Order: sequence, then C-alpha cells, then structure tokens
Amino acid sequence: MADEQMDFVRSMSIATSGLRAQAGRMRVISENIANADSTAQTAGGDPYRRKVPTFSSELDRTLDARVVSLGRIRPDNSAFRVKHEPGNPAADASGNVKYPNVNPLIEMTDMRDAQRSYEANLNIISATRRMIQRTLDILKA
Repeated sequence: MADEQMDFVRSMSIATSGLRAQAGRMRVISENIANADSTAQTAGGDPYRRKVPTFSSELDRTLDARVVSLGRIRPDNSAFRVKHEPGNPAADASGNVKYPNVNPLIEMTDMRDAQRSYEANLNIISATRRMIQRTLDILKA
C-alpha cells in the first residue's frame, strides 16, 4: 500500500512541477507579446529583446523522480526589426527605428503550446486524484 501511495504522490509532484514550469513559460511569452511594439528609450538605442525560456530537469531525491523546472531565460540574439521612421523620437541619425525581435505569431503559437502542456499536467493531477478517491472508496467497502 505504501508503494501505491508514493506512486500517487510522485505522479502529482511531477505534474505539479510541469504546471509551474509552463506557468513560468507563459509569463515570459506574455512579456514578449507586451513588448512587441516598444522602441528604445533613447534615439538609436536597442529596444526590448525577446526572451526565450528554457527548461531543466532535476532529480527530486525525496520522490526519487526527475522533475522539470523553468531553467535559464536567455535572450534571443536574432536581429531587430528596422523601419525607416525619421520623425520617431527613437530614430537614429539615418531615420531608422529598431523594433523588438518579437514575432507575435510565433509567441501566440508558443503560448498555445504552453497552455496545452499546462492542461495536460492538470489532467494528470485530476486523474490521480480520481484514482486516490476510488482507492479510498474500495477500502471503505
């Protein structure tokens, strides 16, 4: 019986780590979307740079299981979008304005993927809770 209980706890803990990681991923994606059209504070300066979340896997020794966590959030070093807008206060001497290297379509696709992963982990937790309840019902009978 103790092994089955530990399996339930392990399943829920692994899924919970996935929930936390995907929630962090959605936060980073939201920040990217919010800054997609921002410009630099100073003329000719660099605007917001897209951030890319990473994941890391670590061993939870109390569970004897590998769990996922949000890893390092690294900058996307791809080129900024440049538009010729001489009247813009953020324009450089040539009249060009740098815009963030954020593509809203890619961000929305990533957000949808993060939401699906979040929901899958939530479904695992719900299924595990139902299994625990059924086990308790059987033991009561």
